[in-house]
Amino acid sequence: MALNCISDICGFGKFTKVEPVNKGWSEDEKYYIEAEDKSKLLLRVSKPCEYERKKYEFEMMRRIFALDIPMNEPLDFGFCRGGKNVYSLFTWCEGEDSAEVLPVLAEEKQYRLGLNAGEILRKIHSSPAPESRGDWAIYFNRKIDARVRNYHACGLTFEGADKLIEYVESNRQLLNSRPQCLQHGDYHVGNIVISPSNELSIIDFNRLDYGDPWEEFNRMVWSAKVSPHFATGLLKGYFSGERSEEFFKLMAFYIAANTIGSLPWAVPFGQKEIDTMLEQAKDVLCWYDNMQNSIPSWYIGDILI
Repeated sequence: MALNCISDICGFGKFTKVEPVNKGWSEDEKYYIEAEDKSKLLLRVSKPCEYERKKYEFEMMRRIFALDIPMNEPLDFGFCRGGKNVYSLFTWCEGEDSAEVLPVLAEEKQYRLGLNAGEILRKIHSSPAPESRGDWAIYFNRKIDARVRNYHACGLTFEGADKLIEYVESNRQLLNSRPQCLQHGDYHVGNIVISPSNELSIIDFNRLDYGDPWEEFNRMVWSAKVSPHFATGLLKGYFSGERSEEFFKLMAFYIAANTIGSLPWAVPFGQKEIDTMLEQAKDVLCWYDNMQNSIPSWYIGDILI
C-alpha cells in the first residue's frame, strides 16, 4: 500500500520512518512508525466497511488501557485516503514475540513471566459484560453444534476426534450459569511481547469480545506448547494460587471444543495450517490422556520456584 493512502492522517508530516509489519492474521495493513519526537507508533489501516467494528474496538481498547494494562495506547481513529480507508493509531509496544523469547530463558523466569501474564488477564476480566448479554450456555451450545457439524463436513478427520466430541457432549452442563466479562479474545504467547528488560505487553486486541472468562483459556494450547512453566504461571497468577477442579474441567471443555473446530477452520488456508492443527490435536489428546484426565500433563502443580 502506497504511503499516500495515509498522508491525511493527523501527524503524518512528522513521521520520519514508516515500515510495513507483516506478522499476524489480521487483514489490516499494519505499519511501524517513528516520529520526529522519537516516539514509536503502530498504525492499522482497514477497509471502510470495517468502520463500526474498528471504532468499537478502539473505544474498548481505551477502556482496557484505563485498567492499567501494559498494551498499545489508543491515540487516534478515523478515516484516511479521502474516506477510502479507516485507520487506528497506537503507541508501539517495544519487545520481541514471547514465543521466541521464552524458550531461551531460565524456567524460573518463564514461570514468573507467566504469573505476570495471569495477573494482567485477571485485570482485563475485571470489566463485566453488559446486562443485555444473552445467556452464555445458549450461545456457546450453538457454537459447539456448528463446530461439530463443520468438522464432519470438512472432509478431513483425525484420530481421537471422537474422544474430544464425547467429552464436550457429556459436559455441556458446565456452561450453565457461567458469568461473562470482557475478553482479550486471543490471549496466548503469540500476542504477548517481552521487552529487553523482561516486561510484558499485550498486543492484538482485534478479537476482543464478551464471554465466559474461563473460555479465554482455550488458547492455552499455544502457550503450553512453548513453555509449560509460563502456562502454569499464567494459571497461578490469574487465580492467585491453585485452581478448582471445576476450572480444569471447563478449560478442558473449551480446549476440546476449540480443537474440534480448528481443522475445518484450517482447510481454506492450506496444508500448512491443516498440519499445524492436526499436530495441535495430537498434543491436546496427549496432554489430557485422550480426555480421561481434566488436568493437562503440562501443568506443574507442585512447582516450588
